[in-house]
Amino acid sequence: MKLDVRKSSSVTTNTELNQEVSDQNHLFAAIDLGSNSFHMIIARLVHGEVRVLEKMGEKVQLASGLDEHQNIAQEAQDRALECLSRFAQRLKGIEKSAVRLVATNTLRVAKNAAQFKRKIESMLEIPMEVIAGQEEARLIYLGVAHTLADDSGRRLVMDIGGGSTEFIIGERFEAKELESLHMGCVSYREQFFADGEITEVQFNKAVTAASRELLNIRDNYLRMGWQEAVGASGSIKAVANVLSELDICHDGITRSGLMELKKRVISLGNSANLDQLGVRKERLGVFPSGLAILCASFEVLAIDVMHYSDGALREGVLYDMLGRIQHEDVRERTIQALAERYHLDQNHASTVERTTMMAYQQVKRDWGLSAPYYSDLLRWAARLHEIGLTISHSQYHKHGAYLLEHSYLPGFSKQVQKNLAVLVRCHRRKLLPLLFQDYSPEEAEPMMRLTLLLRLAVLLRHERTGDVLAEFWLNVNRKQITIEFAEEWLQAHPLTLADLEMEADYLSKMEFKLEVVTRLAE
Repeated sequence: MKLDVRKSSSVTTNTELNQEVSDQNHLFAAIDLGSNSFHMIIARLVHGEVRVLEKMGEKVQLASGLDEHQNIAQEAQDRALECLSRFAQRLKGIEKSAVRLVATNTLRVAKNAAQFKRKIESMLEIPMEVIAGQEEARLIYLGVAHTLADDSGRRLVMDIGGGSTEFIIGERFEAKELESLHMGCVSYREQFFADGEITEVQFNKAVTAASRELLNIRDNYLRMGWQEAVGASGSIKAVANVLSELDICHDGITRSGLMELKKRVISLGNSANLDQLGVRKERLGVFPSGLAILCASFEVLAIDVMHYSDGALREGVLYDMLGRIQHEDVRERTIQALAERYHLDQNHASTVERTTMMAYQQVKRDWGLSAPYYSDLLRWAARLHEIGLTISHSQYHKHGAYLLEHSYLPGFSKQVQKNLAVLVRCHRRKLLPLLFQDYSPEEAEPMMRLTLLLRLAVLLRHERTGDVLAEFWLNVNRKQITIEFAEEWLQAHPLTLADLEMEADYLSKMEFKLEVVTRLAE
């Protein structure tokens, strides 16, 4: 496609920088949409110290709403939205950017998760992150670590959720080993105690099933070892409280204490009778399944004693969010680690990143991309756009997309990983609408626009000389893109002009029009 290169004497430049200022007295909130319970924590940052103001939690039991087709039933969705409507009232007065909303196992596996996600985001006007199992484990560890003494030595952290159970070995604030196993107190209740009956046969079946899951991590975890075992969240807290109230254990949960509690639970025969042991009403149904998972964990991992910590996923999300504000963003460490692991040309990546941001600053308002999320996504994609070269130069944009979508990236939700993968997949060669077919129209439009900015930056740095790029001016109007260069510069770079002609042809398949303009010397 031959470009129409026009001449112009107009000046249209935008050098405004997007600056964010964090007021230490602002409120922050983290919401955890678990498979069993929804939790919210509200805190204030005062002189670098996090002061928790309020915690809220409700048993929604989202996992029990999964039908045989792995769709969340309407009744379960209604329970969830009713809970969130109450959370929303408490969130009034807190800036949207100071609230982080994450979802776990049930929304990872539900077939209709995307539709339900849109309902939640519409109600709260906050983006929801569906986090992978390992990312959930990392955040749980972070929440637990911030509630314990900052001691040296390794600790094992365990969290029994509604649909999954996380195991983490870490030291101080750093997780060393992360696993998320497909067993939870709600899913195991449905599988082994659906009618409320508790028999020794059924209880042992639940323990055996959990033990099989644990065999996948046993050898590695025992080899690493730990000095202290810590439990988090509701199921382990409920067991610890009952053991204490029954005068079985007073300083943590012990293996012998679990065996004694198991006998008493089975003797009562039905979950409805567990209130006789001091189990709270809202936990009656999931108590036997949580206990079975805990018994299996103590046996397979040879745990002698475990102490309970109030820290959990919601606290981890809060501290992770505050870390980003205080420029301790784990996502930046992840991007840098990827660049080093896959031996990227970081000098070239840096020049592409700078060029990308030059273009972004000029069009962010006209294209509705002013949110910090878009600039972050664009920066990360620019830094990693050549990651696929570690596999092969041929089709390396496709290899890079695969690596980004399927690797564990600490700090990133599944959706952000997918978005990064799409940008890297689309940064060169053919560009077709089907590459964005998994997005809703509202999501597809900004992703296409970010893609075009990355493509232009890569094209303009084609020579890989590392030289400072001459100034260019970019204007957009919906699907019209005009890029302007000094006349003498464009004449001196015929290869760039040829690249732009080819790019105009690629963009026409997406119904975008690219026009090149030369600026007359004054």
